[in-house]
Amino acid sequence: MNILVKIFGLAIGLGAGALANKTLEGLWEKQTGKPAPKDSTNLNDSLPGVLVFAVVSAAVAAVVHVLTQRGTKSALVRMKKSADEV
Repeated sequence: MNILVKIFGLAIGLGAGALANKTLEGLWEKQTGKPAPKDSTNLNDSLPGVLVFAVVSAAVAAVVHVLTQRGTKSALVRMKKSADEV
């Protein structure tokens, strides 16, 4: 059962990461009027813009990672407690 919870946690993490990325790209385009600078080597995008997007993307990814890891761990702890009570 632990393996299923870990796989489920991984799937949720991937989905949440993809959703957060799409949301961030949409917000970026809405605020700046330009598409998100996904390619850091594209010289048409300004360096400050690329750096800001990279920092914000990394912060969002870190938050999503922490939340999914903690959620998975909480589920494992709850499952263990309920198995011990039975």
